[in-house]
Amino acid sequence: MAHTVRACYWALIFVIMLLLVKAEIDACKRGGVAVAPSHEIPLGSAVNISCSLKPNQGCSQHSRSNKLTLYMFDREIKSQRGHSLHSEVSGLPLGTTLFVCKLFCGSGEEIRICGAEVLVGVVPEQPQNLSCAQKGEHGTVACTWDRGRDTHLYTTYTLQLNGPKKLTWQKQCNGYDCDHLDLGINLSPESPESSYTAKVTAKNRLGNASSFPSTFTFLDIVKPLPPRDIRINFVNDSVSRCTLQWRDEGMVLLNRLRYRPNNSRTWNMVNTTNAKGRHDLLDLKPFTEYEFQVSSKLHLHKGSWSDWSESLRTQTPEEEPAGTLDVWYMKQNIDYYRQQISLFWKDLSVSEARGKILHYQVTLLEVAGEKTTLQNITEHTSWTWVVPRTQNWAAAVSAANSKGSSLPTRVNITDLCGAGLLAPGQVSANSGGVDSIIVTWEPPREAASAVREYVVEWRELHPRRSTWPPLTWLRTPPHNVSALISENIRPYLCYEVRVHALSGHRGGCSSTRGNAKHRAPLRGPYINAITEEKGSILISWDEIPAQEQMGCILHYRIYWKERNSSSQPRFCEIPYRASPNSHPLDSLQPRVRYVLWMTALTAAGESPQGNERGFCLQGKANLSTFVVPSICTAVIMLGIFSIRYFRQKVFVLLSALRPQWCSREIPDPANSTWAKKYPFVEEKMQLPLDRLLTDWPTSKEPEPLVISEVLHQVTPVFRQLLRSNWPEKGKGVQGHYTSEEDAGYSASSSPPPRALTAETGQLVDLYKVLGSRGPDSKPGNPGSPLTVLPVDYLPTQEGYLPSNIDYLPSQEVPVTEPLEELEPQHISLSVFPSSSLHPLTFSCGEKLTLDRLKMGCGSLML
Repeated sequence: MAHTVRACYWALIFVIMLLLVKAEIDACKRGGVAVAPSHEIPLGSAVNISCSLKPNQGCSQHSRSNKLTLYMFDREIKSQRGHSLHSEVSGLPLGTTLFVCKLFCGSGEEIRICGAEVLVGVVPEQPQNLSCAQKGEHGTVACTWDRGRDTHLYTTYTLQLNGPKKLTWQKQCNGYDCDHLDLGINLSPESPESSYTAKVTAKNRLGNASSFPSTFTFLDIVKPLPPRDIRINFVNDSVSRCTLQWRDEGMVLLNRLRYRPNNSRTWNMVNTTNAKGRHDLLDLKPFTEYEFQVSSKLHLHKGSWSDWSESLRTQTPEEEPAGTLDVWYMKQNIDYYRQQISLFWKDLSVSEARGKILHYQVTLLEVAGEKTTLQNITEHTSWTWVVPRTQNWAAAVSAANSKGSSLPTRVNITDLCGAGLLAPGQVSANSGGVDSIIVTWEPPREAASAVREYVVEWRELHPRRSTWPPLTWLRTPPHNVSALISENIRPYLCYEVRVHALSGHRGGCSSTRGNAKHRAPLRGPYINAITEEKGSILISWDEIPAQEQMGCILHYRIYWKERNSSSQPRFCEIPYRASPNSHPLDSLQPRVRYVLWMTALTAAGESPQGNERGFCLQGKANLSTFVVPSICTAVIMLGIFSIRYFRQKVFVLLSALRPQWCSREIPDPANSTWAKKYPFVEEKMQLPLDRLLTDWPTSKEPEPLVISEVLHQVTPVFRQLLRSNWPEKGKGVQGHYTSEEDAGYSASSSPPPRALTAETGQLVDLYKVLGSRGPDSKPGNPGSPLTVLPVDYLPTQEGYLPSNIDYLPSQEVPVTEPLEELEPQHISLSVFPSSSLHPLTFSCGEKLTLDRLKMGCGSLML
């Protein structure tokens, strides 16, 4: 089988060579190119190039028709007519140069005849730094050297090793990059002091060079294999004592260790002799990830170090925290009795934490009695609580890991800005780059020597979340008056920066705003409301979102102009305030339609305008518009009410409009003044009861009763009825009759309604006329006379009306007028009719007296 494979291999090589020869023959079938003195020449030498045509391979038998041209790469160097061409070329560069000869027959393209390569190189330099090594006791000998400069020619390197007992080993390599060789032999440790000599020789067609001999022993060239199985052991799970262990290859006398934290580039080196595969490390940091490597050597002075072992990466155990927390706080009054205390602290560094911090312990104490009021455990780096304002408070914060807690950091809760004399001056915040701000300030003028330290705190001015953004701060010694802040700083955001000067338990502060990078806001404020207040307007707007402010806003501008006006708008500039987002404007004219909008400005420029709002100021009311008509109205009303007639009409109107529940309590008529002072009138004012009893029907239905209110003072004459029948003339409502004379008089007379004169001469003040007919009375035959009852109190909607009789004559006046003129008088001047009265029912004897008459607001009954 092996014989068959070998035969196929040689057959393949033969075919390839045949193809190459055929290609060469085909390529140069018309002629050839010769190079003299050689195809490989040293740098700076000249070369002769000859091109000739083979017989019968030209354009024709005449040589003048053949034009030969010689090219170096694509550049023509010589052209000649005939069957051959010769040229000497010099100044060739290092490397390979290609020459091509072509034939031109007068038409068509040039025909390629043949070509040749010329190699320009240098003699090999002497190899330097020859060294040999053997990896481990069972490895092979390999040597390396420096070739020197490139020869640009084919060069061979031969390595030769001579040993004791005239032993010789030799190996050769070819190529341009030959700088190492492995002899493939192993030197035995049985003769560690035996001497060996190595030499390397470089050779090409221009010359050769050999290195200096290198002599060595087994111990000189043997390089131990790297240690393996590296591990580390922490005694009692403590970083204070740990042991690094490994396994060496063979008889190792010397070891070296190197280790470093993963985040460091510097190695810590340790050399140890006769370590026997272990070493104790005492300076490792707790809770730190380290990288360990080990190397070994067979002899203290001879030989070489082994390669470094594979890295061992591990983390050291935790230890109790060693540092203290940097604690800061804020105090804010909620009301008169309560205050909110917010504590903030920074994480310990890795070297201070010495482990994973599991939680923080916060203790709140009363300063007076050092009494612990509250203890809390939290995993966050902030804590907030509400406490009374009446006590002085202190807080202590410590960090805890799995091994213990750090020392507590105590702070006394005081007013950080309470001491005005300690307030720093001229605080400014300017951009320090894309993600940093430079804060500068001046020391307090009157208390600069009392300052123990400065604290610079900052937070995002407009947080995107509803909660407060995290507070960041740094401390600086009292001699510094500037700080570069970069933690939690982002471009195009505005930050509130505050500088505190602390002196013991007192402090003063000053604040400003700043940004790392800024540009003009992306949009203007949105006007959400415009209200009018006392002749001016109050404009309210919504804050621009923080991500669209693009830095700290310095000013707002309110623009306004008349609607549909082409004039330039007017504006007022408002300094930025955190709140409120409103501003009064009193530059508008009343009753003019305006259009208003707003913009915002940063240090980089002005934003586009916000939304437009139209508004028309109504203006203050003109006093003359109201005062003059009011005065005229008052004068007219005063003139009207100076006339008694109009006063009386108004009085009647108001009395009619008064509700019934406002009426006074109805008094007893028996107690009236008229009944007590004039008893003799009772005899003269008898009612013809006999006639009423005989003439009225037995029906229980009473005759309707008409009551008329007399408002004006009139003197109608009532005569005693001598006839049993009333005239048809002047017939009144419901069987009551009114004379034309009396009706006309009652409508036109103007004296005040205080007295009424009867036929007998009695004067009655504001009385009622009660009229009734007998049961036989009809429109055509009035049957019963009218009975007149003068009374002291008569019922109305408002109660009883007093009579107050001032004059009563002692005799009756004789009747002088005809009977036709005698009619019942119905007097009424009110345009508001009184409520109707129920009919009068008689159940008395011969006489009707006032003590037997009972009257109410809704009915009149005997």
